[in-house]
Amino acid sequence: MRKIILSVIVLAALLLSSCKFSNPVYSNFNGFIQGSTYSIVYENKKNLDPGQLRQRVEKILHDFDKSLSLYNDSSVISKINRNEDVVVDSFFTEAFNKSSRIFEISDGAFDITVGPLVKAWGFGPDGHKSFTDARRDSLMKLVGMEKVSLVNGKVIKSDPHISLDLNAIAQGFSVDVVCRFFDKLGIKNYLVEIGGEVRAKGKKAGKLWRIGIDKPVDNNMTPGQTLEAIIKISDKALSTSGNYRKFYVENGVKYSHEIDPKTGFPAKNSVLSASVIADDCAMADGMATAFIVMGKNKTIEFLADHPEFEVFLVYSDEKGDFKTWATDKLKSYISEEDNQ
Repeated sequence: MRKIILSVIVLAALLLSSCKFSNPVYSNFNGFIQGSTYSIVYENKKNLDPGQLRQRVEKILHDFDKSLSLYNDSSVISKINRNEDVVVDSFFTEAFNKSSRIFEISDGAFDITVGPLVKAWGFGPDGHKSFTDARRDSLMKLVGMEKVSLVNGKVIKSDPHISLDLNAIAQGFSVDVVCRFFDKLGIKNYLVEIGGEVRAKGKKAGKLWRIGIDKPVDNNMTPGQTLEAIIKISDKALSTSGNYRKFYVENGVKYSHEIDPKTGFPAKNSVLSASVIADDCAMADGMATAFIVMGKNKTIEFLADHPEFEVFLVYSDEKGDFKTWATDKLKSYISEEDNQ
């Protein structure tokens, strides 16, 4: 599953200094990785060269892909799905354990064994649809994270035909991995965005980092062109999932890439996008997917018992008009597009 590209609103780097006092100096670099774009901004107190830092970050992300990318035939997860004898690395172990936690608290709305269904619906790496009702019945026997476990560094499956898909958490987790690298460098203020998944530390020139949430309308493919709202964060991660950029229409029916593990069909409810703020980006990423599957009412019920997540939902009412809902704490961090 490919995630929504958020519009990261970054102010121009402050490069001028007075004769007596220096303004904070921010550096930035961006590129293309993991089949998507990335953008990083950081306060450069230590005069770290952006070009050299970019090379180190991309090396980390390439190593990350060797573990969790379904698009890399030699990755750890690809070998697991082929039932090869492989000992998992630390990236896979942490992603698996976080996925297990999200599966548990979401009552199965998030499930990394849903991969065969995602592929059957035509949203896998080969993009070939092979879904039928009969095929659904057979594939549903392979769905359920309780059917897999991690023992002594190896994945144990109850059925060798089970395959794993960590795309709903991997990109958010990759943001966390890069942030850890920045923390080790002693950088106090930064924003890391990869494929729309965002995590920020500290502030930008004394102000909270501002993240634009795109309006969830079909074919809104240009990040930042039409915003629903701006969310301001610090020392938090933000992830958004939705069904308006990854879908196809067949015989007049729209099929979203968010597959409900309990039905085998694309999730059908009024939620158009779910933006989640959490302490780390992997959890925000996974929970955003879970909330799309759960729908508005179940999400609100869930959040009553899980105040560790802050959520902004965009949904459609009975008339098809856009509506929004947000947790009370998050409301204070929202400013409408016109108030930039």
